[in-house]
Amino acid sequence: MTPRPRHPSRQAVLLDLDGTLIASRDGIIACLRRALGELGHTLDAGADLDWVVGPPLPDIMARLLSEFGDDRVEAAVLAYRRNYEASGMLDSPLFDGVAGFMQALAASGRRILLATSKPEHLARRILSMRGLIGHFHGCYGARPDDSGAEKPELIGRLIEAEAIDAAHSVMVGDRRFDISGAHANSMRAVGALWGYGGRAELEAAGADGLADSPHTLLAEIERQLTRAAPHQGQARDPPEQLP
Repeated sequence: MTPRPRHPSRQAVLLDLDGTLIASRDGIIACLRRALGELGHTLDAGADLDWVVGPPLPDIMARLLSEFGDDRVEAAVLAYRRNYEASGMLDSPLFDGVAGFMQALAASGRRILLATSKPEHLARRILSMRGLIGHFHGCYGARPDDSGAEKPELIGRLIEAEAIDAAHSVMVGDRRFDISGAHANSMRAVGALWGYGGRAELEAAGADGLADSPHTLLAEIERQLTRAAPHQGQARDPPEQLP
């Protein structure tokens, strides 16, 4: 395996994938419906399923299956994976402005790392398909068996493996899991308002800052890095509110 490129800086920008870089909702939900269909279940066509983008897949399947009194989580996960790798991952376009943001972030000299609950091998394939993989100094996600997907554990593993300074780094994501995962590791977090969590969820989670589009994200990242506490564990400044 080709070694990951190394970067001398211990300061980093961590990016979520689903709902932050790629608009994956439709592909994910279609694959969930097909997977449950293979187990004999039909999800309500009018059900609000935005919540399925972000949490670890086994947790999603356990919650969906509980509505049918079914506990076949492993079988559902395997069915989802087959469907997602066959078609769902193709339905994951970049959000408008992400390509330009990534180019600008790379040009800024910041170290860029992926932190996603999606299995790492799938995340890498999606980044490659969308022409973004070359911007990343490292990619971290769930293991093939879906373990290690919880954001506090995932970010902690990334910090240790990459020897980054959490107090001078920032996580960007669209769900509360991204915010709480960063804060559990003494890292600041920016909420992506164009994703699937929404302002209320991100503010309730304690996001240190919010960006309303990929076009304004780099400025918010720089603001948070400037305001970062000099030592891990030091209290963070109050979150900035957008108009």
